[in-house]
Amino acid sequence: MPSDQYKKYEQACAKIKENNARLLADFQQWLDQKGLAPKTIKEHAQNVDFYINTFLLYEDAIPAKEGAGRISMFLGDWFVRKALWASPTSIRESAASLKKFYAFMHGRGQIDADELRGLKETIKEEMADWLANLGDHDDSGNDPLGRWGL
Repeated sequence: MPSDQYKKYEQACAKIKENNARLLADFQQWLDQKGLAPKTIKEHAQNVDFYINTFLLYEDAIPAKEGAGRISMFLGDWFVRKALWASPTSIRESAASLKKFYAFMHGRGQIDADELRGLKETIKEEMADWLANLGDHDDSGNDPLGRWGL
């Protein structure tokens, strides 16, 4: 990527991260108002933070409000390859966190009902495939710790 293009990308990412910090703070407050325990709120925020500040900014500067349609790419492939802690539990927990986050975004008018419904349907319909992909990835020798039985 030429340096001018990269500078624009970095600037766009910095602006998105500033907005994401406010979104995450508001999301945590929303979860608190729903009566969730502080530990649960923290876990949801960490899962969402990884999605909106790492995955969505990995190759392009994508704002959180445009990320609802990318969950399959994230949990079905990218997360399995990039998150060393990827497991069936972490995939399910991330999916639950992202459902809550995008319900919060819908409540703020930042995504429409169809986008939220699509995200929920994708999770329901593709979860088994994502978990199978995780198993395939671990069994393929791509697991650096697997060869030592760890």
